[in-house]
Amino acid sequence: MKYISTRGKIAPVGFKDAVMMGLATDGGLILPEAIPQIDRGTLAAWSKLPYRELAFNIISLFATDIPAADLKALIDRSYGSFEHQETTPLVKKDGVYILELFHGPTLAFKDVALQLLGNLFEYLLKERGEKMNILGATSGDTGSAAIAGVRGKENINIFILHPHLKTSPIQALQMTSVLDENVHNIAVEGTFDDCQNIVKTLFNDLQFKKEYALGAVNSINWARVLAQVVYYFYAWGRLPEQKEVIFSVPTGNFGDIFAGYLAKRMGLPIEKLLLATNENNILARFVQKGDYSLGKVVQTVSPSMDIQLASNLERYLYYLWDENPEKVSSAFAELQSTGRIVFTQEQLQRVQAEFMSCTVDEAKTLQTIASFNRETGYLLDPHTAVGVRGALECAPGHPRVVCLATAHPAKFGDAVERAIGAPPPLPPALAALVGKETRCELMAPDHEKVKAFVKAKA
Repeated sequence: MKYISTRGKIAPVGFKDAVMMGLATDGGLILPEAIPQIDRGTLAAWSKLPYRELAFNIISLFATDIPAADLKALIDRSYGSFEHQETTPLVKKDGVYILELFHGPTLAFKDVALQLLGNLFEYLLKERGEKMNILGATSGDTGSAAIAGVRGKENINIFILHPHLKTSPIQALQMTSVLDENVHNIAVEGTFDDCQNIVKTLFNDLQFKKEYALGAVNSINWARVLAQVVYYFYAWGRLPEQKEVIFSVPTGNFGDIFAGYLAKRMGLPIEKLLLATNENNILARFVQKGDYSLGKVVQTVSPSMDIQLASNLERYLYYLWDENPEKVSSAFAELQSTGRIVFTQEQLQRVQAEFMSCTVDEAKTLQTIASFNRETGYLLDPHTAVGVRGALECAPGHPRVVCLATAHPAKFGDAVERAIGAPPPLPPALAALVGKETRCELMAPDHEKVKAFVKAKA
């Protein structure tokens, strides 16, 4: 399997090089040259597999340059850190299925990808005799999951930017209380989009990227998306009937839902992908009206979706525009200069054939947490509540709606307490954070300042 860029200006590379490259050297995002097709017989066989075996079967189709025994060991080690034997269990509540993606070390869905990516990085760096400086931006969960994936690992430093005071207190503690020498947290006085723009700017400084061996853990890294494809197949296989399904995905950066789109392209029977957003609804406007125009970021109780610039949308647009890299390049140049991308009516119809969308505001989010808890005894975090509300409003009565539960409710205790009148019980991993020593650098949203910090600490 070879990999190309959405902007068409790199020679095809293998999986190992794609992982190490992160953002393509032409500024685009990495995609496979071809998407493997899975027939019904294979789907039926896969539906009975335990999570780790399923992950090996899917990932091995894409990671063809890693020996099978090595890949299996990497997958087993990555998911051995999850507390639930099923890794991502499926439960049914109030007529909807909930795919619990929060049983990893940091209690968020990002662990599914970042435990694997951390082990992949360590394996590849050792093989190549190289070192890496990981640079990433987070709206909350990516940072702690990335740090958990690489803390203390050989040949890796990690620099994570998060928007100062715009993550939940627990999310910030999960990052800043990790004192390993190879971990560096930067709190940026701005928004997540400011953090992401700094990271992209530094990755596009090709001399700096090469000299300091920058590596990516954000969902711009292909291995992250690939790892997330697995749980769509796993959830489908755990349904009582293996028929067409709707997945409701709370998303701000389009990475998680793009993994679902890939699963559908591979042959998984997905009827629709329901894109659920909070008030920062640029993606919902894109699906409903073809309106992809940047607005102002609004701070909400679901901070991981407080995003305007959805970096993974570029991967989907590459397919929407019939794999035309010139069109991708010109559209993102247009976005940079005008703050919008324009779509034709025919393109919008194609989008709506794959996706539906729903915007869930803060009041509805809190109301959903309260009512769902009252009626089922099940506690939702605010991001999952956005997905559940989207499912109940946009696909009422559908027999197979799977809502992705992206985080443990205790990670967003303030929001949950506002909804139900009491804080959620803290699992031991989070309770242990209270009062811990922390370390973090506060910086203005200035890429030159971040660049100087990386140079000093690398």
